[in-house]
Amino acid sequence: MANPVILSVDDDPAVSRAVARDLRRRYGDRYRVVRANAGPEALEALREIKLRGEQVALLLADYRMPEMTGIEFLEAAMDLFPAARRVLLTAYADTGAAIDAINLVDLDHYLLKPWHPPEEKLYPVVDSLLDAWSASPIAAATEIRVVGHRWSAESFAIRDFLARNLVPYRWLLVDDPEGARLLAAAGVTEADVPLVVTGDGKTLVAPAEAELAGLIGLNVTPTADFYDLIVVGGGPAGLGAAVYGASEGLRTVLVERLATGGQAGQSSRIENYLGFPDGVSGAQLTDRARRQALKFGAELLSTREVVGLDEAGSARVLRFSDGQCLAAHSVVLATGVSYRMLAAPGLDDFTGRGVFYGSAASEAPSCVGADVYIVGGANSAGQAAVYFSRYAQRVHLLIRGADLTASMSQYLIEQLGRIEQVIVHPHTEVAAAAGDEHLQRLTLRDTRTGEQRDVDTSWLFVFIGAEPRTGWLDGTVVRDQRGFVVTGPDLVTGGRRPPGWSLPRDPYHLEASLPGVFAAGDVRAASVKRVASAVGEGAMAVSLVHRYLEAQ
Repeated sequence: MANPVILSVDDDPAVSRAVARDLRRRYGDRYRVVRANAGPEALEALREIKLRGEQVALLLADYRMPEMTGIEFLEAAMDLFPAARRVLLTAYADTGAAIDAINLVDLDHYLLKPWHPPEEKLYPVVDSLLDAWSASPIAAATEIRVVGHRWSAESFAIRDFLARNLVPYRWLLVDDPEGARLLAAAGVTEADVPLVVTGDGKTLVAPAEAELAGLIGLNVTPTADFYDLIVVGGGPAGLGAAVYGASEGLRTVLVERLATGGQAGQSSRIENYLGFPDGVSGAQLTDRARRQALKFGAELLSTREVVGLDEAGSARVLRFSDGQCLAAHSVVLATGVSYRMLAAPGLDDFTGRGVFYGSAASEAPSCVGADVYIVGGANSAGQAAVYFSRYAQRVHLLIRGADLTASMSQYLIEQLGRIEQVIVHPHTEVAAAAGDEHLQRLTLRDTRTGEQRDVDTSWLFVFIGAEPRTGWLDGTVVRDQRGFVVTGPDLVTGGRRPPGWSLPRDPYHLEASLPGVFAAGDVRAASVKRVASAVGEGAMAVSLVHRYLEAQ
């Protein structure tokens, strides 16, 4: 594989040459330094790099360029290389614009010109950003190719796992010439797919998630047997707890079943999160939080499914599905929720083959020119409708109520109203699904009249309800009738503490019925189902963990 690319763009030829010269002097042995004199020229270079399957580690762009500003270039470049670190080169007078760009293009840093001496003003910044990029899963992955059937649930699961972990890959159908060649080279047939092939020729046939995680550089094995804090779940609440726990000196490990970010990580745009007035994608927010947690020393374990929680004296012990255990002084439960399965005849047969739960962003490019149907009336469904409207001919939003006002934020309702391709269908539900090898037809029913009609489509995305992933806690902590973890004052009824409570105090605000175990985010009963509140609860849980540990 070619060395990763560092690309700089500046319309002043002298400055452009000087930037490239300083970068080559320090990084030329490990990175390929590419320079351009204008934004469009730099974008064309990025497209060629993308087609060759190479990676871009760092982008440096001058703010003031006549054809395309540095901010406009970086915003466009994000679509091609979202994991590349981004730096804006500015004059002193433009620092205000640079600060604004931190939110607009998820800017990592801005540098004032002149940057001399580079040993003091350029290299320390670039060193830090390249280290951060090198530590990400995308850097660990060489060119990954996935060969499979178009309507295969197993092939979709592989592609979805890679996409959620921000790992680029090439998707090849079994009947593509290159796909067929890779199958032959690996000595397998179409019946054996999905096949995963790395840039160095290693092949995996229908790999388990743990195998795939190891391949792309994710950590699956803890470095210790005992920690101060175990965080279960890598969504906003879990990442918030990991960041605050590790930054405050707790030996912290986060355990995630699939990919960090949770449902929020799949969001194409979160526009009501504090500090991001122009919005931020779930992937960008997740990547930043993940980098923060690692920076402070937290361990992140991927593809580890927790199946039990035990009390062992003052220790809390987690049991994994592979039989291994991990212990700590305290635990934060941040497992979030999963979308409820849609109950209608035929739907189960097409899960992963036209019926998807959640945004399944990896499928969006395949929806070009098609009619896409989305079930749900909350923010997650609205954000998905906005995202898929960039690809689909029409996006049909199916809701059981009369309108969206009861469950969706007003800003999102207004945004959907401005998109011609999005059509909202009130009082509508899915009554049945049909097709051969994949979804081909839906039967829709009017909930008021019972009238039914058939529509042709191969795409249904479901965002209904919220089921907490807490079955493994049965008999360990108190949950409500829907399975959400009950915490704090809600555990005290009639002045009596929960059964089995062993401490001479009431449970802390986010503490579950087992002392030292806390719940944060969507998994907690009566929590506010928003990203900002989940992050806040994750941080608050850590402060309560400190109080708990100090009293031990």
